[in-house]
Amino acid sequence: MKRFFSLLTVMMILTLVLSAFAPFAPAKADKQLVVYMQMGGNQGDPSTLARTNGAKAAAAALNIKLVEQYSGWDSQKMIDQFKEAIAAKPDGIVIMGHPGEDAMGPLVDQAVGMGIVVTSGNNPLKNIEAKYQTKGFGYAGADLHDGGFLTGTAMVAAGLKKGDEALVYDIWHQEGRSVSSQGVVDALEAAGVKVDKLDVTDDIDKDASLAIPVLTAYIQKHPNLKAIGTQHGNITATLPKVLESAGKKPGDIIVGGIDLSPATISGIEKGFISVSFDQVLYLQGYYPVQQVWLTKSYLIPGLHINTGVGTVTPANIKEIAPLIEQGIR
Repeated sequence: MKRFFSLLTVMMILTLVLSAFAPFAPAKADKQLVVYMQMGGNQGDPSTLARTNGAKAAAAALNIKLVEQYSGWDSQKMIDQFKEAIAAKPDGIVIMGHPGEDAMGPLVDQAVGMGIVVTSGNNPLKNIEAKYQTKGFGYAGADLHDGGFLTGTAMVAAGLKKGDEALVYDIWHQEGRSVSSQGVVDALEAAGVKVDKLDVTDDIDKDASLAIPVLTAYIQKHPNLKAIGTQHGNITATLPKVLESAGKKPGDIIVGGIDLSPATISGIEKGFISVSFDQVLYLQGYYPVQQVWLTKSYLIPGLHINTGVGTVTPANIKEIAPLIEQGIR
């Protein structure tokens, strides 16, 4: 009898738990949802792979047909791809904010007017998000300035002192691409570090290997350089080669970067990279796809999710490395 009542109790608890989560059960749809998503870089590259894997995982879990779009971080191509997505009339579109509010705003107006759920990732569009949050426009990504500031603070903790010379190498000619790197500058300057800025050209933005001779020459001209910071994932992955080309040993120059490519992992393990900002790209892929599904299924407004809250250093790289190798972190 006691066994019967025990089993009955378990069944009652299970029923209550399932009832509590019933509102979040998958909605029965007559058709599979279609979502177009801007991934950012090139297919399979270090700053894009985990985002793609996250989006694919969400699509598989929620029975969504995912159409991937790769722009090589070209803002004009992002605009063109957004237009192509709108023309296809999907259920949802995930965009990035690199082209800016003025360029993307009218297209978002058009898409939402057609009943398409639009949301964003990686680079925010704050005014558009505020305008269409009730329609499902959210954001999954880092707070860019805070993320850069966190990176710069970790660089200082790695051994920089007041009066040391540092370079922050990033895309300064595009305002939307320099918010995070300005955070690095602000953190370094707050600690009394002397900071120089060097612009990443469009050709280097697309092929980070072209940065090797540029930065090698910069290091040779600045023998007192103590640190290099960037918030460009592919350039971060290239920095160990830069230091080796310049004849520098691990620790000679403190390096702060972003993202977690295999080359960046190796650079951290060898001591060439002191810290890399982890904006958890997998979640930047997963959450926007889920956002479209939530809005289409349950009219849930856009969620603003900060995925950038940590850093990877030589102290924690061994624990995280297996997940990075799987394309998850």
